[in-house]
Order: sequence, then C-alpha cells, then structure tokens
Amino acid sequence: MALRTHSQTSGWSLTEQDPFNNVGRTCIEAMAAVLGHTQSLHTNALDEAIALPTDFSARIARNTQIYIQNETKVCKQIDPWAGSYYVETLTNEIVHKAWEHIQEIEKLGGMAKAIETGLPKMRIEEAAARTQARIDSGAQTIVGINKYRLEHEDPIDILEVDNTAVRKQQEASLAELRANRDEAACKAALAEITKCVQEFKDGKKSENNLLDLAVKAAGLRCSLGEISDACEAVVGRYKAIIRTISNVYSSESKSDKDFEVACQLTEQFAQKNGRRPRIMIAKMGQDGHDRGAKVCATGYADCGFDVDMGPLFQTPAESARQAVENDVNVLGVSSLAAGHKTLVPQVIEELKKLGREDILVIAGGVIPAQDYDFLYQAGVAAIFGPGTSVAKAACEIMKILNED
Repeated sequence: MALRTHSQTSGWSLTEQDPFNNVGRTCIEAMAAVLGHTQSLHTNALDEAIALPTDFSARIARNTQIYIQNETKVCKQIDPWAGSYYVETLTNEIVHKAWEHIQEIEKLGGMAKAIETGLPKMRIEEAAARTQARIDSGAQTIVGINKYRLEHEDPIDILEVDNTAVRKQQEASLAELRANRDEAACKAALAEITKCVQEFKDGKKSENNLLDLAVKAAGLRCSLGEISDACEAVVGRYKAIIRTISNVYSSESKSDKDFEVACQLTEQFAQKNGRRPRIMIAKMGQDGHDRGAKVCATGYADCGFDVDMGPLFQTPAESARQAVENDVNVLGVSSLAAGHKTLVPQVIEELKKLGREDILVIAGGVIPAQDYDFLYQAGVAAIFGPGTSVAKAACEIMKILNED
C-alpha cells in the first residue's frame, strides 16, 4: 500500500510584521515538502497572519507551487537528497523521537485512548509553549519580530468579510437545498446512519459501512450538520478534556525581562487584592484553532495568573456566563477566523446583561490593524496581534488592571 501524504506550509511561522517575508518562508517550506515526496500540497498566503487571504496573496501562494514544479525541476528527480549525510541524520533523529511518542501512545492503549486522556494535545501545547517562550526571550530568531523589525510599517490591503452577510447567504443556500431535495429519502438515509452507529455501539457487526452511508446521504443533499446529528443521537458529541500546563513557558524565559516584570506585577496584585489576577481565554464561533490560545494560557499561568480556558465553539452568551461564574478579572477573546467584529461586541453586550461590565475584555489573534478602532469603540481594553510576546501582553494587562 502506498503512503500518500498531503502537506501544508506552516501557519505559526507566518508573521503579521513585515509580511512579505512570508513569501520566502512559504517557498522554502513548500520546497521541503516537495523534496520529501509529498503528493498534495497547500501553500499559505502571505497575509494569513493578518486576515483571510486576498486574491492577490492567494495567487502568489498558488504560483509558488507552479514555480517549484515548472522552474526548479525538482519534481523530475526521484530522490534529490540521496546520499546527504545531513538529511539522513535529521531523518534518523525524527524517526527516533517519533517512535518515543508512538510508544507512549501505545502504552495508553492506542490513539483513541490517548486522545481521551488529552495526551497528544498536551504534548503539542508543551512544544508550542517552549517555542513561544524562546521567541519572546529572543533565543529563537524570527525576522521582523524579534530581530530586524521595522520602525514603521504601512498597512497592506486585506480582505474584509461581512460575517452577517455570509451567514444570511449560507442560511438561504441551506433553505434552497432543503426545498429542492427528496425529504423522505434524506430521512431514510439519516435513519440508516443512526442505525449503523447504534449497531457499532452495541458491539454488533453491521452490514453497512458508516462512511459509505454518510457519502450516500450527502449525495441526497443531507447537510453535514444533519449527518453529524444522526451520529450524535446515539453516541453524543465529543467534549475535549481541557488541561493547561505549567512551568513550560517559564523554563525557557529565564532571561526575559518582560517575564520577570509580569511576575512582579501579578504578585503585587495578589498582595493587594487577596487573590491572583484571574483571566479566562475564550474561543467563540466556528474558530476551531486553539493552539495559540493554549500557548497564551500556559504563558499567563507561568506569569502568575489564575487561568480558565473555555471550550471550542462557545457562543458569546456561554463565554460571558463562564467568565461571570468563575469571577474573572479579564476575558481574553482569541480570534483566528475573522469573527472578531461580530463576536467581541456580542460578548461585551452579554457581560453587560449579567451586570459584569467591570470584567475587562481583551482580544488577540488574527485581527487586522484596520479593525482596532472598531473594537476599541466597542469596549475592548487591549488588542494583541500576531507576534506579540506573551510576557509583554501580561505586563500590559496588569497595567490596565492596576489602573482600574
């Protein structure tokens, strides 16, 4: 059986600052994937650390692949790195490190069991927190972030997304789809999915293949949500175990002055108020990326904050309720999917309804500088874009808290 691999260039290596450097980063990462014999490749656009890609940036990303394929001739070679001692050494190193992870997972009973314990996510978060701490302290160079940073940058053109218009368009599309399909056939197909899942749950041998049933249901124009609901009726919806790690960010921040200041400020707050400053990190809407939010949570915890982490896909009302129930001082909204102009004002309004407008709301993630004024006018206390040091953000948060 052939191992077929899809690769995507790195998202975390993209920078908001001096973003045209991202073209070079993506090109090198894409070349690495091709030299590693990937069968399918996605190249990120230069502005994806700022907003969703424009047609201009998407064309550059696409042409990066075309350039590698048609001008470099590397696709003509079976093994361009054959005989390279350096590449073979790196390969040997990653094989042995990967085998350690595989053995750790096998001892837990396999990947499904490991996911239930939260181990894979925890290992990813540990590695991400260490890397972020090294970047924040300057030990690891990121050009345009902690070295060779421009004193002034002109904003680039970005894609503006009207979330309300997109939602209405999608609702209209779903309504039209449901009005023009065979409803009886759809219900029968969804019932077959539920029956199959029930058989699997009961330990019976089903005559059907669940994936095949889902494909057939989709062919009848059942929506993804309906197919998912048909499974959920039997097995429920998976809820990830939320864990935060500690002493990882701090172990790499020994020489970071901002980290030292942040720790001093949180300690002063604790002595004055009888408890440590408490922050909740929220992920709202359809934004399913939480690595950055988890890195911030880990860093803030090591700086001296008590940290609460909300689950993925919360509504503004759910996030506000959790913030109030946990009596936090700060609600941090992490946004990576262009929902900040809709979700952040909504969560501020929900806090007001609960009588807790005193809770500071901050925002971070992929937020274009052009949107900062809108969010400040909506009531946001601080905004931290991509490339912000976690320790510096902690210092800024504490300064705002101490002013209040």
